[in-house]
Formats: sequence, structure tokens, C-alpha cells
Amino acid sequence: MRINDLFQESYSALVSNKVRSSLTILGIVIGISSVIAMVAIGQGSQSSIESSIQSLGSNLIIVTPGAQRSFGAGARMERGSSKTLTQKDADAIKSEVTLASAITEELSSRYQVTAKGTNTNTTVDATTETYPGVRNVSIDSGSFITAQDVSNATKVAVLGPTVRDDLFGEDSNPVGQTIKINSMIFKIIGVTTAKGGSGFTNQDDMIFIPLSTAQRYLAGSEYVTQVSVQAKDNSSMTYIQEQITELLLERHKITDSTAADFTVQNQADTVAAASATTGTFTLLLAAIAGISLIVGGIGIMNMMLTTVTERTREIGLRKAIGATGNNINSQFLMEAFILTFLGGLVGILLGWGLSWGVSNFSSTTTKMSLSSVFLAFGVSAAIGLIFGYYPARRASKMNPIEALRFE
Repeated sequence: MRINDLFQESYSALVSNKVRSSLTILGIVIGISSVIAMVAIGQGSQSSIESSIQSLGSNLIIVTPGAQRSFGAGARMERGSSKTLTQKDADAIKSEVTLASAITEELSSRYQVTAKGTNTNTTVDATTETYPGVRNVSIDSGSFITAQDVSNATKVAVLGPTVRDDLFGEDSNPVGQTIKINSMIFKIIGVTTAKGGSGFTNQDDMIFIPLSTAQRYLAGSEYVTQVSVQAKDNSSMTYIQEQITELLLERHKITDSTAADFTVQNQADTVAAASATTGTFTLLLAAIAGISLIVGGIGIMNMMLTTVTERTREIGLRKAIGATGNNINSQFLMEAFILTFLGGLVGILLGWGLSWGVSNFSSTTTKMSLSSVFLAFGVSAAIGLIFGYYPARRASKMNPIEALRFE
């Protein structure tokens, strides 16, 4: 039987039962669209997290106080919450780590901030003049903290755009005005450019003040909550990480590295860990959505078995006039393939529409990839052939005389 004849026969058989064929196709459509949409959400989340980490700076090594203990290692000391990293440690890193292109230290805490009858609770990040270069921050209006501000412990502040909007209204220019942090007056000297972000890494929802000012007037100590070291290139990051670890172990008089009271994180490791986590999340979403593909395949098998039973006399007649088992087998496989092909095509369009809708009408980022489309379509075609094989095989093995006697 020629391919053209085979296709026409299969198409005619499916069209004769439009409702049943449509419902069977619907199962594949739901499965394909679900897989594509879920994978798009997972990959979009992965891309968003990676971009968020990269936007904080390039080639970074982050030093924080405290070490993350495992649950079985006794008491836990959360990173950043303890006071084991001092200004002298930061100064030692600056003098010893020669392969770093820039280093900045920070002292971060949350405060209630007020201005002209408005208030907000936000992160106040005390830092130095090198912060913009290390953490990829640019100024939209005014200026950033200077070395003189740090040396003189000046009470000046630079607002993130989110804080500006909360305190002074959108698109306002608060440069020259004042705010109160912990009842102390700070003069606004600049506003940073919006970068976007969420959670603890949202640099738009921060206020930057000189490090020495926070240490003297707010914290009352010379502890720091983070030291950011920017390597000259990606190849030197591991060496710098090891150098900082050895330096701080020696300064803190710790001989066992597993007992370190600080954490040195490589940005590349952070990105890799985040990618691995979101990759697992994506696979989980795809696996859950893939269940509907299996259900769709079972629907195809159910329909084809019903079709074989209904067309038993037709099968017997075809065999009686010379049709071979392979001809019968090919026809029913073609019907199953057409069902999954149409379902896959509509499912791809629907999956694309769902991912577009999620991306444009919610805060969730999605990312469509050709690999997920081809994978979903290939799986649907395979499901059609796999679940259509048994009914087709059953039809091809029928005895023509018994088939003709079937009522």
C-alpha cells in the first residue's frame, strides 16, 4: 500500500469519528502543552536566578562571617548572623590578596527609615567608595559615597530606586533632601539606577551609607557582614578563594578548616548550585506534566482497541481480498501517528501561548527552548506509536474468516 493511500484511508477513518478522535487528541494536547509550559517556567526561573546572581558583580568571591553547619554537627551558626569578621580582617584581605581588582566591605542591617511623613523598613548597606565597581551599581542621579565620606564618617545616603519611590514617590529627585535612619538625619546625595531583583539580593530596595558612619553611629563596632572580592579574571577565582581561606584561618588561629568561623563563597559555585537546584525543579515539573502524556497515550490505545473491535468485519474483508497483515498493521499505526501528530502540533502552540501568558501577565519569567519543543513532540510521536502498536498488531493478526463472521 502506498503512503498516500495509507494516509487517506487513515484520515477517512478518523474523520468518520470526529468527536472520539478530538477527545483523544485533547489528551495529547494537554500533555504536550503542560510539558512545554512547565519546562519554560523552570528554565525561565533558572535564567532569572543566574542573571540575578551575575548582576551582583562578576568574578566575585564573597566572604561572610559564620559557617553553615550541617544538622548533625551540633549547634548551627548561620552565615552573616555572627560577628566573626572584623574591619581588620577586611584590611588584611585588601593588603594580602594582590590578584584582586577591587575589594569592598559591607555592614548590612534592616532599619525603619522615615522621610517627611512617610516611612519604610529596608536594608541599610554600609559600604565604601569601591562598591559600585565591584557590585555593578551605577548612579542615576547625584553621586555615590566617596573615600572622603568614608574617612570622615559623613552622614550621607544613596537611595535605591525602590526606596526612593516608597519615601518620595515615583520618578522624584530626592537628592539634597534628608531621611532619618535610627533617628539620625542623613542627607541624600544620590539615587542608583534600577536593576531589578527580588528577596535579599534586591539592590533597588537598599540605602547605601558610608561604612565608617554605620560602624560609629549605628552598629557601635568594627564588625562587617560581608567582604566582596572581585578577581581580575575567572581563572584566578579559585586561587583567591584559597588564599583568603588560609589568611583568615591564620588570623583567627584556627587549625581545622572544618571549624572555620567564616565562609568563602565562589560566585561560580553559587551559580552552579543555583542552576543544579532549578534544573532539578524543572525536571520535576516536566515529570509531573509528563504524566498527562502517559494518560493521553492510554487514551489513544483505548480508542484504537475500540476502533479495531468496531472494524473487525472490515479487517476481515480487507484480508479476504488480499490485504496483508503488514498493510493492516501500517494503517492502524498511521491512525495513531496522525492523532499524536495533530495533538503535538496543537499542544506546542498551546504550550507557547501558556508560557507567553505566564510571562506577560505575572511576575514569573519563562523561557522557551527548541530542545523542549522537539523533546515533547518526539515523546508524543513515540507514545502514539508505542500505544498504537498493540491494537494495530492485534488487528493484523486477525483470522479473516473469523473476522467476517463477527457480528
